[in-house]
Amino acid sequence: MVFNSVVFLFCFLPLALLIYYITPGRAKNAVLLVESLLFYCWTGVTFLPLILCLILFNYVWGLVTASARARLRWLLPLIAVFVNLGVLVYFKYTNFLIETLNRIAGLGLSSLDIGDVLPLGISYYIFKIISYEVDVYTNKVKPEKNPITFASYVLFFPQLIVGPIVKYRDMAEQFHKRSDRCHLAQIEQGAELFVFGLAKKVILADSIGALWTDIIGNGGIGLANVSTPLAWLGILAYSLQLYFDFAGYSEMSNGLAAMLGFECPVNFDLPYISGSITEFWRRWHISLSSWFRDYIYIPLGGNRKGKPRQLFNMLLVWAATGIWHGASWNFICWGLYYFVLLTIEKLFLLKYLKKGRVWPHLYTLFLVVLGWGIFTANQPGAPLGLLMQKLFVPQSGISSIYYLRNYGVFLLLGCLCSSTVPRRLWHKIGRWMPLKVVLFAGLTVLCIAYVVAATNSTALYANF
Repeated sequence: MVFNSVVFLFCFLPLALLIYYITPGRAKNAVLLVESLLFYCWTGVTFLPLILCLILFNYVWGLVTASARARLRWLLPLIAVFVNLGVLVYFKYTNFLIETLNRIAGLGLSSLDIGDVLPLGISYYIFKIISYEVDVYTNKVKPEKNPITFASYVLFFPQLIVGPIVKYRDMAEQFHKRSDRCHLAQIEQGAELFVFGLAKKVILADSIGALWTDIIGNGGIGLANVSTPLAWLGILAYSLQLYFDFAGYSEMSNGLAAMLGFECPVNFDLPYISGSITEFWRRWHISLSSWFRDYIYIPLGGNRKGKPRQLFNMLLVWAATGIWHGASWNFICWGLYYFVLLTIEKLFLLKYLKKGRVWPHLYTLFLVVLGWGIFTANQPGAPLGLLMQKLFVPQSGISSIYYLRNYGVFLLLGCLCSSTVPRRLWHKIGRWMPLKVVLFAGLTVLCIAYVVAATNSTALYANF
């Protein structure tokens, strides 16, 4: 089930909110758990035993860690890493590792019959679980004693498909509220955030993304046949699609959480207005960046052990960031690409970028869009070599004029909505409540029309 579906919007969500609101405070977590299980099992129960076993194991692990003797306590993180990362590696990377070993050593190992579909949300809930384990082991949080509360955190349905990866320590207190969890002002704010996220997904992301699909998709014109201007236009469209798709889902997630009485941190903060790659990664997928910072970069020493060690720590973090996104070499190259850029900025370039006005933004946008070209190279219709050739070696081919005519309005709207203009405009409109209500109602109706008539497509980042 996806957020931008008729079933979710008109069946699941209204009933889930109604039952949740009328349930007494002490039982809300139990209701939330049942709703999350229903959401998880909507497309099948194949992987339900897996996530239930992980929840049980990590719940018991937390209690054991809290009471373990010092002599044995050091062994517990090793067990947790072996189990949780082992599950993630098995489902997401095993066949990739086998294929790589076969190519390097010519071993002739057979791939495992794991299937093409990953367990729903595994990359996200495994990282949530690991953050809980580390925080319990380092005494930053106390282990959760209530199994229903712990299961509700892991299975929390607003964050199940594409995150964000919210740490247990940021939600623990909210899960333990006995009463007054849901306030009208918070519900209104959540509904507003959800509709804005839905608009980004169904109006902007799906409409703009059709351009890139027309180029590389089944039945498309084929990347080999496009001109250089059209190749750039296509990768720009993909960059906007990826942003509005992922940021839209993150806003819908936080909006749903707010309607359920939870405050969750922002996951995107207008990343395309950044004036450096360093700033970009402070604005893009903030929950993932903070996870790697808190649980890999800082424990390795961060920037406290000299410049060479800092750069080595950054290398490990960005290699892990690339690998997290998928079992493909293009993702690893994409992570290392950002390691190189961030290293250059950290060593000497950042101080010049801070002094500039326009050129730092152009520099950042160019490199980010180019990075998305590397990112998307795992798709069958967009091999990296051919894409780079099309982008940097001027070639004739199918012109971009036709696509500018068909998609120009959405591209301009996407660029506008990537800036601060909509945020400032909505803030000013908020001073006139009747106008705000009318515009919000109009946007809601427009989103519903797109949902009913359109794709019911899942989030791009659900594949990662």
